[in-house]
Amino acid sequence: MTDLFASIRQTVLAALAAAVPDLPPDIAARVEVTPTRDTAHGDMATNAAMVSAKAARQAPAKLAAAIAEALRADPAIQKADVAGPGFVNLTLDPAVFRAVLPVVLRAGEAYGDSTLGKATRVNVEYVSANPTGPMHIGHCRGAVVGDALANLLAKAGYNVTKEYYINDAGAQVAALAWAAYWRYLQAIGTAMTEEEFSAAVPGGLQYRGDYLIPVGEELARAHGTAFATPDKTVAPPDLWLDTVREKTIDLMMREIRVDLKRLGVDQDVFSSERALVASGAADAMLAKLEADGLIYEGVLEPPKGKTPDDWEPRPQTLFRATEFGDDVDRPLRKSDGSNTYFANDIAYHNDKVSRNYDILIDVLGADHGGYVPRMKAAVRAISQDRVKFEAVLCQIVHIVRGGEPVRMSKRAGTYVTLSDLLDEVGRDAVRFTMLFRKADAQMEFDLDQAIAQTRENPAFYVQYAHARCRSVLRAAAEAQPAASLTPEALADADLSSLTDEADTALIRRLASWPRTVEAAAIAREPHRIAFFLYDLAGDFHMLWNRGRDDSTLRFLQADRPVETRARLALVAATAIAIRSGLRVMGVEPVEEMR
Repeated sequence: MTDLFASIRQTVLAALAAAVPDLPPDIAARVEVTPTRDTAHGDMATNAAMVSAKAARQAPAKLAAAIAEALRADPAIQKADVAGPGFVNLTLDPAVFRAVLPVVLRAGEAYGDSTLGKATRVNVEYVSANPTGPMHIGHCRGAVVGDALANLLAKAGYNVTKEYYINDAGAQVAALAWAAYWRYLQAIGTAMTEEEFSAAVPGGLQYRGDYLIPVGEELARAHGTAFATPDKTVAPPDLWLDTVREKTIDLMMREIRVDLKRLGVDQDVFSSERALVASGAADAMLAKLEADGLIYEGVLEPPKGKTPDDWEPRPQTLFRATEFGDDVDRPLRKSDGSNTYFANDIAYHNDKVSRNYDILIDVLGADHGGYVPRMKAAVRAISQDRVKFEAVLCQIVHIVRGGEPVRMSKRAGTYVTLSDLLDEVGRDAVRFTMLFRKADAQMEFDLDQAIAQTRENPAFYVQYAHARCRSVLRAAAEAQPAASLTPEALADADLSSLTDEADTALIRRLASWPRTVEAAAIAREPHRIAFFLYDLAGDFHMLWNRGRDDSTLRFLQADRPVETRARLALVAATAIAIRSGLRVMGVEPVEEMR
C-alpha cells in the first residue's frame, strides 16, 4: 500500500461490484473516496452510490445501504454509514492508519511519488520576462508558481521540461538598446542631457533605471568611442544598434539568470524569439498555415465598445482562430508588413510541438488572460489536435510593510526588484509566501509577516515543525545507537501505542499526502502543497503541545522504550513528509531554527 485512499477506493469498488455485479465499466472512473470535512462523520466518504444509482436502476440511498453493508465486512473498516442522499461515510480501524507510517519511512522523500502522469511529456514555460531590466515582483510570482508546478508534475510522474522564452525581438528591445546607448554616451563623457538624448530617440527614452549604467560602462570598455560622433552625440543607429542590442540583452539575461538562481529556479531550456525569427521559422509557419487554408485576408468587426469614429476597418492577414474555438479570427501581420507578436508566438509553440511534447503549459500574468483562447486555437491547429495547451494565470502582487505600500528599488526606478525582495526576506520566505495563495488570486506580500517567527508566517511555521522533528531525533540519538533510529529501523517499530486522537489526526494527514500530490497535479495548483504542509505542521505542533500536559504523549519517555520508538517513528515520518512537500515547493527543510 502506497496510497491509503487508493487502497480504500479499491475496497469500495469491490463492494460496489458485489452490490451491483453488472455495472458498466466506465462507472468505476467516477467513484471517488475523499476525506470527510468533519472527522465526527468518519475518516472518508464515497460517492459510489450517487454515481452508480442511475445505471443500477436503484435509489441512491438504497444502493448506498447495500454498499455500506458490504463494506462493514471488511476488517479495515470499523463503520460504514449512509449519509445525505446517498453518500457512504467510512470510519477506518486505527490500525489501518498506523500502517501508513512504515510505508512513509521506507519510501523516504519518494513518499507521494505517483505514476499518474505516465511519463507524459510536458513543457512548462514560465518567467519569460522581456530582458529590458532586472526581474521584478511580478516576474517573481510566475517564476515561483511555474517552478513549483514543474516540480509537482515531475513528482506526479510526468516527464517535465522547464523553459524560459526570451522575448528579445521587437520594439521594446530596440528601445532598451537606445537606453543602453545613452548610458554608453555618458560613460565616454558625453555632454548630452537626458532631455536632449530623448528628443533624438524614436518614441523617446523609455528605460531610465540606473541598472543600465554598468551596461554603458561595459560598452565603453569594449568599444571605446567607436559608437560616438566626434562631438560624442548620437551616431547613426546602423553603426551601433545591432551590437549594442546584442550586448545589452546578453548582460540583462546574465543578471536575470543570477536572480533566478538566487530564487532557486534552474530552467532546462532558454529559447530566443530573435533566433526563432532569424531562422525563418515564423515565416515558414505562416506559409504552412496558408497552405493549410488557415490564413486569409479579411476585415475584422470593430472591438466591443468601439464607435465608428475611432475604428478604421482595414484588410488584414488573419488566422482562422474561430475554427478552433476562439471567439474571433486573429491578425498575423501588422500594417507595416511585420509579424504580430502572436504570429511569432505561434512559431515558437510550433517549435515546442515539434519537440514532441504532449502538453504545453504557459505560466502567464493575469493581464494575458485574453491571450489564452487564441493560443489554444493555434496549438490545436498546428498540432492537429495532438497537443494540449494550458495556461496558469498569476495575479499581481503588492508589497506592503506595516500595512503601507513599499517601493524598495532605487536602482530599477519604478518597481520592486526580485533581488531587493530576496535581500529583505530570503528565498524560502519568498517562495513559500508566493505559493500560499492560489495563483489567480491577488495578494499582498507583507514584509513584516514574511520574517516573523509566528504561525502567521507559513514558511516559518512549517520549517519550525521540521526543525522540531529533527531536534527530537537528535535528542534520541544521544541515548540510542544511530542505527536504531534510521527510517528503515523505525519502520519495524511496534506502533500499537499510537492511539491518542492527536496521533491519529497527524497520521491521517500523512496518509493524505499521495492523494494531495495527484489532486494538485491534476488541477495544476501547487498552492495545495503549501496548504497541506501548513496543516501538517499544525497537527504536529498540536501533538507537541499536548505532550507538555500529558506525559504519555511525549516523544521521548525514558521508562517506556516501546512507546518511545513508536513516537520516534511518527516524528521521523512527519519530517519525511514535510521534506517531500518542501522539495516540491523549492524550500529548504532546515535542521534547526536560529
